[in-house]
Amino acid sequence: MTAPNKVVEMTGIEKRFGPVEVLRGVDFELYENEVLALLGDNGAGKSTLIKTLSGYYQPDAGQIRIGGQPVSFGTPHEARDHGIETIYQDLALFDNLDVAANVFAGKEKVGGGWRKMLGFVDRKAMRNEAREAVSQMAINIPRIDQEVSAFSGGQRQCVAIAKSVMWGRKVVIMDEPTAALGVRETGKVLDLIRTLKSHNLSVIVIMHNIEHVMEVAERAIVMRSGTRRGTVNLNGPDDRESHDAIIKMLM
Repeated sequence: MTAPNKVVEMTGIEKRFGPVEVLRGVDFELYENEVLALLGDNGAGKSTLIKTLSGYYQPDAGQIRIGGQPVSFGTPHEARDHGIETIYQDLALFDNLDVAANVFAGKEKVGGGWRKMLGFVDRKAMRNEAREAVSQMAINIPRIDQEVSAFSGGQRQCVAIAKSVMWGRKVVIMDEPTAALGVRETGKVLDLIRTLKSHNLSVIVIMHNIEHVMEVAERAIVMRSGTRRGTVNLNGPDDRESHDAIIKMLM
């Protein structure tokens, strides 16, 4: 059987903030159509590693490869241009805008004819395309033209995920996607993470809830004190051996 291709490969990543060494020679890999969990206690280096991959930080040493090609990101915009989208806990949505306007924020569609000459936004076309993107992912959104300020936490997560899929990202990074959600909404978001693979996306999830990790991820990388402690292959929520292996690495 042919081994899956690496979408992301980070080797020997080091990052310092003044005298503090936050990442110490970390290796990291993400494969095609994989849901990978990144685990570790606060201060383990998870967020710094992810922000390095998404262009917020530049590594002091090491190399990043996307699709086998070496890259260097100076800004988050450059990382997005390479298909990497990060969904943080605050989601970075505009509360006063509707679903379509949030999905197309910064990439608004302009109408044809005289509307194009005057730079008028084609809201109808944007809503139709956003509706199609949402329906393809079986996302339960009340109305495309409703402001997201009225949405629940789970629905807001869905909008952020739909935006990533809409713009053809290769990698979606999700930072605590189920934090502060109820049981029902958590289940919906976990279901949505599973469906991302059908859209040819690779997903990195940062989670503290190991039970949620076991439900959606195929592999987990555990970090501790700025280093990679180990890797665990996961075989579903009832895989007690893998669960115990994660707990042992975290201790």
